[in-house]
Amino acid sequence: MRLTVRVQPGARETRIGGRYGDGRPPVLVARVAAPAVDGRANRTLVEALAASLGVKRSAVRIVTGASAKTKVVEVSGIDPATVERLFTV
Repeated sequence: MRLTVRVQPGARETRIGGRYGDGRPPVLVARVAAPAVDGRANRTLVEALAASLGVKRSAVRIVTGASAKTKVVEVSGIDPATVERLFTV
């Protein structure tokens, strides 16, 4: 399953959940404590998404937007209901 994620690096704490804007497809908000330096924010995003969705880190992959705030992330081995609950946090 592919998700569009809006990343806010340098946050006070790492937190996954909520909706960015009101467009279609829905965009998941990810606040990560790591700065956007040397891929640290991307690594933190992958770890946090994996933990939030209950999958291994290897099941989460950034498909596009590695250097952008808006990314497309592919997650293997999950059902849509699990993802949908992240949008309502």
